[in-house]
Amino acid sequence: QVQLAESGGGLVQAGGSLRLSCATSGSDSRIDAMAWYRQAPGKEREFVAGMSLSGRANPHYPDSVKGRFTISSDNAKNTFYLQMNDLKPEDTAVYYCNAERYRPFGDYWGQGTQVTVSS
Repeated sequence: QVQLAESGGGLVQAGGSLRLSCATSGSDSRIDAMAWYRQAPGKEREFVAGMSLSGRANPHYPDSVKGRFTISSDNAKNTFYLQMNDLKPEDTAVYYCNAERYRPFGDYWGQGTQVTVSS
């Protein structure tokens, strides 16, 4: 089982930056892929960044955040991050971290952290 705990959300002005963290823990916290999603009020959950930890696949992002958001990991700290730069009001949402394990399959979610961008 894997537990995820996000931190780093908050209120920021448009053009500012935030870094979200997602700490992994558990009896077996081994994961194979990580991702970030967000959900704004009245909207469906949206993928914003993802990266496989096995193989050499590059991180991938939707066009809405490409060039502004960066996903990364620190294996020594069992933590992965979402660096968000040049934030816009439309980035306002609850952000969730997600981790997957391939064998045996597991899909894990954090509790979410609020990001609010003021204009």
